[in-house]
Amino acid sequence: MAEDAVAAVPTEPTTLRKPRIKKAPDLPILERRNWLIHLHYVRKDYEACKALIKEQLQATEGVCEYAVYVQALILRLEGKIQESLELFQTCAILNPTSPDNLKQVARSLFLLGKHRAAVEVYNEAARLNNKDWEICHNLGVCYLYLKDLSKSKEQLNLALQLHRQELSTMTLGKIHLMEGDTEGAIQTYLQALQLSPESTELLTTLGLVYLQNGLFQKAFEYLGNALTYDPSNYKGILAAGCMMQSHGDYDVALSKYRVAASSVPESSPLWNNIGMCFYGKKKYVAVSMEMYYLFSFVFSIKATSSLDHPEVKVFHITVF
Repeated sequence: MAEDAVAAVPTEPTTLRKPRIKKAPDLPILERRNWLIHLHYVRKDYEACKALIKEQLQATEGVCEYAVYVQALILRLEGKIQESLELFQTCAILNPTSPDNLKQVARSLFLLGKHRAAVEVYNEAARLNNKDWEICHNLGVCYLYLKDLSKSKEQLNLALQLHRQELSTMTLGKIHLMEGDTEGAIQTYLQALQLSPESTELLTTLGLVYLQNGLFQKAFEYLGNALTYDPSNYKGILAAGCMMQSHGDYDVALSKYRVAASSVPESSPLWNNIGMCFYGKKKYVAVSMEMYYLFSFVFSIKATSSLDHPEVKVFHITVF
C-alpha cells in the first residue's frame, strides 16, 4: 500500500578502524644528533657536548651547521674568541640566509675590538631581519664604542621601539650622561622604571645620578628602594654609605661598608671610603692601615702604575 511506510533496510554495523600511528620521520644524518648536542649544551656538560660534536662532524664531513654553531659557542665561553669567529663564519657560509649566524659573527668581532667590522656584519644581518631589537641594540653599542653618539642613540631608540627592555635603556641613559644631558638621562631611567619597577640596576643608577647632582633626598629614596630589593647590592651600599659619610655619620657609613666588604673585599673605592671614615673620626693609625691595604690592592692589580688606578681617588669619598 502507498500509505505503508517504507522500512529501512538494516545494514551491518561498520567497524571502526584504529588510526595508524604515524612513524616519526627519519632525520637526515646531518641533523640526527642535534637534540642530544643541545641537551648537553644547556646542561653545561661541555665535555660530553664536544665529544658528540666531534662524532657528528666526522659523520657529516664537517657540514653540520648546528654542530659547528654550538662548538663555536663553547669556544667563546672558553675565551677562544678568534677560533669561535672562524667557526661562526663557517656557519654563515653553510647557511648565508640565517641572521643568527651573522649576529654571532658580529658578536665575536665586537669581542675582538673590531667594532667597525662588527657594524658592517650587523647591518647585513639587519637586512635579513629588520625587526630584531637585539641587532639594533648591538649596533647602538658598537657606535658608542666608535664615539658616534648620534647613530648610537638612533639605533638604541629603534631597539626600544621594537622591544621595551632594560638593557637598551641603560645604554641610552649612559649616552645622555656622556653628553651632559642629566635631565634626559633621568627621564630615560624613569620611563624604564615604569616597565621594571623592581630593577635594582635602574634604581641604583637613578640614585647615583641624583647623588652626583646634589639631590640627596631623591638619591636616598631610590638607593633605599634598591637595597630593599637587594640588600647585598654593592653599588647601592657604597652610595648610601657615601651619603652618610658626607654628613658626618661615620659609624653608620662604616656599618654599611662592612656589609659591602663581605661580598666585594677587593673594591678599592670601598677601602678608600673606609679609610676616610677613620680619618674623619681622627683615628689616624686605622687610616694608615686602610690606606696600606688599599694601595697594596692597587699595586697588585696594576703594578706598572703608581696611584693612577681609575677607581682610586685618595683623600676623597668615592662612589664608583
